[in-house]
Amino acid sequence: MSRVYNFSAGPSIFPESVLQQAQQELLEWRDSGMSVMEMSHRGKHFSIIAEELESDLRSLMAVPENYKALFLQGGASAQFSLIPQNILNGKAKACYLNTGAWSEKAIKDAKNYCDVVVSASSEDTRFTSIPDASTWLLDDQAAYLHYTSNETIHGVEFQTTPNAHGLPLIADMSSNILSRKIDVSQYGLIYAGTQKNMGPAGVTVVIVRDDLIGYADKTTPSVFDYAEQAKNQSMLNTPATYNWYLVGLVLKWVKAQGGVEAIEQLNIAKAAKLYQAIDQSVLYSNPVDVPCRSRMNVPFILADESLDKPFIVSAEANGLFELKGHRSVGGMRASIYNAMPESGVLALIDFMAEFERTH
Repeated sequence: MSRVYNFSAGPSIFPESVLQQAQQELLEWRDSGMSVMEMSHRGKHFSIIAEELESDLRSLMAVPENYKALFLQGGASAQFSLIPQNILNGKAKACYLNTGAWSEKAIKDAKNYCDVVVSASSEDTRFTSIPDASTWLLDDQAAYLHYTSNETIHGVEFQTTPNAHGLPLIADMSSNILSRKIDVSQYGLIYAGTQKNMGPAGVTVVIVRDDLIGYADKTTPSVFDYAEQAKNQSMLNTPATYNWYLVGLVLKWVKAQGGVEAIEQLNIAKAAKLYQAIDQSVLYSNPVDVPCRSRMNVPFILADESLDKPFIVSAEANGLFELKGHRSVGGMRASIYNAMPESGVLALIDFMAEFERTH
């Protein structure tokens, strides 16, 4: 078997050691006599997995005691609707920053539940920038300020935590959670699908401050009520048990790498090398303003669009997969999440240089 370098935006590359451990434990987890897939979520064995999962997440992100850590289903996209249902608490408005495709989707769904104040938008730059914070229009009567910390499709990332000026700050961190150190206490709520930096698709992490929950709209189903899930340790209904287990293995892998701080330094180095290769090239270019370039998702465009298909075909022949850009923006995109080794980035850089030389 020959594994390739997988630059997919999600589901994405796994640490190989995690896959090997999951393979070894597939038939029997520890001394349980059964696979994790077969365990009751109420049983003593899965209870250990669940407790370690939450403990490791809290440790890695330094989650304060007055925050709940939930492990839910439905993907981050479900949270676009569940957040206003849970957090509006009678208020009629919410503020949103619009910096890309995922911000737009969150805004669209939130409009079903409240008046959305678009406090800033980079649509006029085709989502290649982040509007200067001095231009944001925040409504102090709004329930919260929402933003997408890393736009997977457009390759735009906030490098610092926005100032919400007293509003609860809510962040979609699906594509950069655990990739950089953050101060959780600056947020009211953080949510993320796990299929990029934390594990497989099928689990959504929600980290929410205690004072924001317990006010869900009366029409909100109980399985989507943060307070109800918190009371039941995210097991109001049967959770995605095997996926929880895999997320737990990834968290332990992050800890073994030295934690988020060490991972962040590796991510800085990987992204810097790839952007340098692009910037020094005649064939490739990156459209994003330098101060807000993503460390996780690096889009790049070839000067001659007719070379796109030959580039993809040749890349795959060299073991470099999933480099085609999102259909809405075209070009290429290299997603270099936590589990992408530096060797994968260097292999891509070498291939790009050779492709440019021969074309």
